[in-house]
Amino acid sequence: MKGFPTMSKVQWKPGNMVYPVPAVMVSCGNAEEGFNIITVAWTGTICTNPPMVYISVRPERHSYDIIRRNGDFVINLTTRELAEATDWCGVRSGRDFDKFREMNLTALPATKVKAPLIEESPVNIECRVTEIRELGSHHMFLAEVLAVNVSDEYLDGKTGTFDMSATGLISYIHGKYYGSTAPLGKFGFSVQKTEKERPKPRREAEEENPAGGISASAGRSRKPRWTAKEKKGTGRKKNRKS
Repeated sequence: MKGFPTMSKVQWKPGNMVYPVPAVMVSCGNAEEGFNIITVAWTGTICTNPPMVYISVRPERHSYDIIRRNGDFVINLTTRELAEATDWCGVRSGRDFDKFREMNLTALPATKVKAPLIEESPVNIECRVTEIRELGSHHMFLAEVLAVNVSDEYLDGKTGTFDMSATGLISYIHGKYYGSTAPLGKFGFSVQKTEKERPKPRREAEEENPAGGISASAGRSRKPRWTAKEKKGTGRKKNRKS
């Protein structure tokens, strides 16, 4: 194409190549019928206010009917220590196994939904289904976040902030699980100015001469142009309309 360099790309057929994505364990069910876990990679945030997330599940999966019937689920973030359980819960069916028992996971009661939390997960997100979109191979469960539970071992005792980087979260990239890497920057780092680049306060800038030295008036208190008494005497009376 005119105006473009020679393309050095190989084109594939349409497919899913948005990576990395979270690898989460979604817990579902209730105390009367029993609990189950399904591993999901097609998940993410869809809205900030109100806080909303989604998970996409194949209709033939055992957990699909459970989530559709109960109308809620819990997204449990996974770590290096949970990598084996995360994979196992994704390749074994709840029709044949009690996944909590098989993987030595602990079910905790949630505060807002019937589905349980996974105690070993550092972050548990309680969700209520608001809409189901039947897209094709997967159906998307859109859900509102009702509560977020975090492990107190990652909380700063002084500030109360949660150290997400210390949890050892894992992600999923094209069929493989990966651990977290060192941060490359924080949000907005590309436009942050260095100390030298930041504009100086107006007062400080006025007291510096063009050569970079300090003017003779620097540090001196400036006298007002008139005293409070003089200022009062110079005011003009205004006619007020009744």
